[in-house]
Amino acid sequence: MNAFKNYIPKILVIGDLMIDHYLWGSCERISPEAPVQVVDIAKETTLLGGAGNVINNLKALGADVSVCSVIGDDDNGVELKEMLSAISVDSSNIIVQKGRNTSKKSRIIAVSQQILRYDKESKDEIKEESTFKIIESITKNIASFDTLILSDYGKGVLTASLCQSVITLANENGVKVLVDPKGNDFSKYRGAYLLTPNKKEAMLATNIDIKDDESLEAALVKLKDEVNLNISLITLSEGGIATYENELKRFATVAKEVFDVTGAGDTVIASIAFALSTSKSIEDAASFANLAAGVVVGKLGSATVTLDEIEEYEATLHKSTSDAHIKSFEDINKIVERYRANGKKIVFTNGCFDILHVGHVKYLQEAKSFGDVLIVGLNSDASVSRLKGPNRPVNLAEDRAYILAALEAVDFVVPFEDDTPYELIKMIKPYTLVKGGDYEGKDVVGTEFACELKLVGFVDGKSTTKTIQKIQGTSC
Repeated sequence: MNAFKNYIPKILVIGDLMIDHYLWGSCERISPEAPVQVVDIAKETTLLGGAGNVINNLKALGADVSVCSVIGDDDNGVELKEMLSAISVDSSNIIVQKGRNTSKKSRIIAVSQQILRYDKESKDEIKEESTFKIIESITKNIASFDTLILSDYGKGVLTASLCQSVITLANENGVKVLVDPKGNDFSKYRGAYLLTPNKKEAMLATNIDIKDDESLEAALVKLKDEVNLNISLITLSEGGIATYENELKRFATVAKEVFDVTGAGDTVIASIAFALSTSKSIEDAASFANLAAGVVVGKLGSATVTLDEIEEYEATLHKSTSDAHIKSFEDINKIVERYRANGKKIVFTNGCFDILHVGHVKYLQEAKSFGDVLIVGLNSDASVSRLKGPNRPVNLAEDRAYILAALEAVDFVVPFEDDTPYELIKMIKPYTLVKGGDYEGKDVVGTEFACELKLVGFVDGKSTTKTIQKIQGTSC
């Protein structure tokens, strides 16, 4: 993920903005006035909805985001602009149209159950005057954006006229336009770089029943040709993402746990736009989007994801390079905080791991079985020399860390300079501290910071010392 952190893409989101309003409470009685529940409201929360959720996802990834939309001259419009300002999103391209209602969806939740939703919004198409003002505003700085996203929620902002004007303007300035479409007629998005319809939307738009790779490819080709796209793309939920540029390519999903798919489509288009804006290929962008979606569906509600979360998630899948698993004290501190906040059980062990052998591997596999995340503290070269003698280590710390990080059982490796990992254990505060069976009856450094201590027996006859003796021909 470091490559994504070296550049901050500038992305403009154009679409239907709305406020998601939640009234949380409890219900213990029925109204005497009518057969309806009475909800005692305890708290209210508001979130950016619609295209706002795409904005939230882009901000979480680290993009510089601007927004363009049309809202009403009402209190909801004022509130929405304040919400955008609070997350440092440029809203200077938002047009206020007199007489229009800014979208606000209010949900009443009682005991975690939504019992009612009421909406206040305008769904008619924006006026031609508003369209003209949007184009006039965007034209002034179109070249400063890396990518444009059209987020269509069918509330009237993204008219056919506006879409075609924006796409033409962007293409003339070499700026990619990505569209999250709505409805079954995608012709208004003609000329966009790509669309991100889900399987159901693609089937409705193409009249093709997608049931296998052959029909999937046919739908992708039809979309590409009829809408004049650079790349055709369809999201397939648990089936991942399919693309067609010159041939069909599929990118498998990487979700381990699915709690809620709310807002996953917004995460996909935001992450693809983010990746393409940093000059990644569509293949890299689709893989990145799958990772982002894998994190988001493991959360409840319309969620977002950060680059750090994606990196950590990728590390647990062991689809990343060993470098991604080797962390500094500062990095592991932040990682541990996030895992602990998500209720994950952290396991810690340490050692020299000079010449890796089957005893090490079995020890680490058993250590990982005690929890969700295994962090291995690795003695530095100087530390190993002090503990094992001047001829050790055989392998340098950089090499030892890289090999350890490649093991499936190991989630993260943290090198340390001291003779003991006391300070590292103090910082991590693992749930389980693991040491070798030879520590039976001995004091173990850092136990006061762990919830439990587990001792793991060694494999008979397997040790670095014995391996060195065998190499030297000195073993008995």
